[in-house]
Amino acid sequence: MSEDGHFLKENAVRFERLLPGPIENVWAFLSQPERLPGWFGKGTIEPRVGGAVKLMDGHIRGTVTQWIPLQKLAYTWNVFAPGETNSAYPESYLTLELQRQGKDVKLTLVHLPVLERFVKQNAMGWHTFLDMLEVAVREEAPEPRANYMKRNAERYGVDLNNLAR
Repeated sequence: MSEDGHFLKENAVRFERLLPGPIENVWAFLSQPERLPGWFGKGTIEPRVGGAVKLMDGHIRGTVTQWIPLQKLAYTWNVFAPGETNSAYPESYLTLELQRQGKDVKLTLVHLPVLERFVKQNAMGWHTFLDMLEVAVREEAPEPRANYMKRNAERYGVDLNNLAR
């Protein structure tokens, strides 16, 4: 044991995606419960710092840590199995930032830390959700989520029949 600080490096995933504007529309898809199902799944995000986050029917739960409309939404990320009151996984953090880029909107997503065994799956999952978000923002009909997952599993080298747990 040492009293000295230890330097850590944590796994994370980061995406940048250019989406069609206006920025108000993209923000709505990220933050409004009625817009979430089109790309992410059923859920709620209370629109304030300290607000509760419940996504994917309670599979993901957290607390809003930053709420800056049209700019930044950040919240804790905890994964729960049905009926669990305590997560078997460490808490992580999701940050979504928006910047105007002419008529488009640059979305930057950062999720950290990500357990080593989940890095590729996490990247596949976020790529899938962002693909679906882009379609939703364009007001187009998405393909079934499984189609996006299959393409992105190949992209990141994930075996959908043998996912890490």
